[in-house]
Amino acid sequence: MFSRIALMLLALPALLGAANVQAQEFDRAARDLLRDMQQQPTDLARYVYLAQAMPGLSPRNRQLAAQFLSFAQCELGIYTQAVLSFPLTVSALQGLVLPRPEQWRSAPAADAITTMAGDRHIVMINEAHHDAHTRQLTLELLPRLRALGFNYFAAEALSTDRGLAARGYPTRSSGTEYLREPLYGDIVRRALSLGYHVIAYDTAASGQGREREQARNLYRQVFAHDPTARLFVHAGYAHIDKAPRRLADLQPMAEILKELSGYDPLSIDQAEFLEVGWDQTDAYHQLVKAFPANGPQVLLARTDGKPWSAQPALYDVNVILPPVLNMAAFGGRAGLGGAPDAGNSDAGRLPLGVTAATTHTVMQRPSWLTLAGQRRPFPITTALCRSAIPCVVEALYANESDQATAADRYAFIAASSSTTLYLRPGTYRLRASDVFGRTLSTQSISIQAR
Repeated sequence: MFSRIALMLLALPALLGAANVQAQEFDRAARDLLRDMQQQPTDLARYVYLAQAMPGLSPRNRQLAAQFLSFAQCELGIYTQAVLSFPLTVSALQGLVLPRPEQWRSAPAADAITTMAGDRHIVMINEAHHDAHTRQLTLELLPRLRALGFNYFAAEALSTDRGLAARGYPTRSSGTEYLREPLYGDIVRRALSLGYHVIAYDTAASGQGREREQARNLYRQVFAHDPTARLFVHAGYAHIDKAPRRLADLQPMAEILKELSGYDPLSIDQAEFLEVGWDQTDAYHQLVKAFPANGPQVLLARTDGKPWSAQPALYDVNVILPPVLNMAAFGGRAGLGGAPDAGNSDAGRLPLGVTAATTHTVMQRPSWLTLAGQRRPFPITTALCRSAIPCVVEALYANESDQATAADRYAFIAASSSTTLYLRPGTYRLRASDVFGRTLSTQSISIQAR
């Protein structure tokens, strides 16, 4: 079961407008924090505001701020810092016996789930909003499910954007802040390019009202007028559950949609077992040690091939992502494979105006960002920032507007740093901007196919 603070935030609508909803659940300082956070002019400014505000907050409000800080880091492409800033704590399941290789075998998640989805009309997969690694599998599944006849795709982060289908890509006004993260933007682009009807379904309601309205919105937009439709849903956390438990006594969205549509969703969980820190003794690390893999995997019984679910009454299968956390994300001395710089061990949290050690640091990003070789590395440095730190460097598709979700982006928090963007073959506008969104430098770049 998720921690109490996670449940509180699950009860909020997705990040957009959170400061104005269910204010009675928070004290005045928390309400002020949420309001001021939403008023920041850029994603980078929101990150800086939260980093500077945290030391003066109460322990409870500091935990709240830490979760929103991790969302901001994720949207800025500093993925390892995002995971470590707010480890998603999940209570150990009572009586859980972890699978062993003698009875179970691992299989690539995309392959196995495609087989499971063969006769389904609804497939739901969840994400942890601060961990973009949980978006990789959705990208892999989109073309496979489309080939099976799935024709609707719904994403929690989307809001009403009447020009989305014609435009072909999301912008800053297409949905919540989550949608500004490059992988989430890629999911929406890919769904549109494959010919899915892409729909928004989230609501301003909270608690049970949110679960009910999400399900009703999906039913009205899909099955009410197309009873044989096939729907793929990318949702957050426990919304994909088919029974109450992880949302306390709330009836989850998936269970309500099952009642409305008559179709039993294939519910895929990625949040129960996640890499959240350095502890090697938790259930997640026991699983990846027993079943090592290079990409998202599921476990299948050796006897009958049925998928493993830690909570089969709630969801049908657990996805296990490979471990990717590395201290090199916080900076190492120049050169590949450099050790973390002791003077820059917390570079991901340095606020505006603070610089790291004077030696050049290499900020390593997770290897999964190659998307199994679909994206190629492109090196960038703080020279693009023209001495303004912090700054964001992002690659925008050449044929898309400046308001589009970037193909990839990275926030430099420490001076004299370098890292890598990961981009599909094509032509891009490379833009560096400061905390106020002012352009610091631009250039055109091309990424060649292999």
